[in-house]
Amino acid sequence: MAASLRIYIQGDTPIHRADARVKLVLLLLFSVGVFFVDTWRGLGVYSLVVAVVVVAGRMPLVRLGALSLPLVVLLAFIWACNAFAFDVGSLAESGLGGVSAGFVEGWQPVALAGRFGFVPQGCMFALFYAVRILLILWASFAVSFTTSVEALTGAFASLMRPLRVIRVPVDDVATMLSLAVRFIPLTAEELALVRSAQTARGARLESGSIWQRFVAYRTVFIPLVVRLFRRADTLSVSMVARCYGCTQRTSLEEPHVCLRQAVVFLACSALLVVVACIL
Repeated sequence: MAASLRIYIQGDTPIHRADARVKLVLLLLFSVGVFFVDTWRGLGVYSLVVAVVVVAGRMPLVRLGALSLPLVVLLAFIWACNAFAFDVGSLAESGLGGVSAGFVEGWQPVALAGRFGFVPQGCMFALFYAVRILLILWASFAVSFTTSVEALTGAFASLMRPLRVIRVPVDDVATMLSLAVRFIPLTAEELALVRSAQTARGARLESGSIWQRFVAYRTVFIPLVVRLFRRADTLSVSMVARCYGCTQRTSLEEPHVCLRQAVVFLACSALLVVVACIL
């Protein structure tokens, strides 16, 4: 579980070498632009962009699919709710105007068993939005797979630097973000250790009814909370010992964007904006 939470994959691809700030800004533009696209051609262009990034970053497709599985199941359920109806007669009378249905635009619902039937326009409408959400998820994974936690934290701090003018504690926000991200796999490791220890002592965590399992897991969560508080206390002592907060934070290496990355950033931004506006 802890290993699956560390999704950063080391590599030397162009996507890995790109500045983290560039990737975050492009991810933001992509996420906003994909919801402005209202045609299947535009969605196809955005899908092609994600495919190129995945291939260029040499990302493992199996792991990408495994991490996307929970959302895919949810989207499949939503798609089924829109693709089938228990009263196709009322849908045929009211119509489905304003739906991005692609080549099935204007098709009428088809009765399969009595009033229960298939709705072609609803099917394509739900599929369109499902693809939108999946593209955003895969684009986010593309950034997470190719960018370390340290680089992401530094990118957030750099992008939020203008907020210092209005006295926003940018460095503190970046530090808290870094600690939160680091504590996610740490919590998973602690949970695995406590769970193994309690199982060795005879705790029945995988047997019985749901309520019995829930009650049994209190022997896991109580020690887990205690161990996390101890780690937090140790962290606070170490931060005080290093005089955190006494002066403004400095960096040994100032991030900078080279000319090639700037050109690629502008070209990709222009492509996303033009596709969102035209298609």
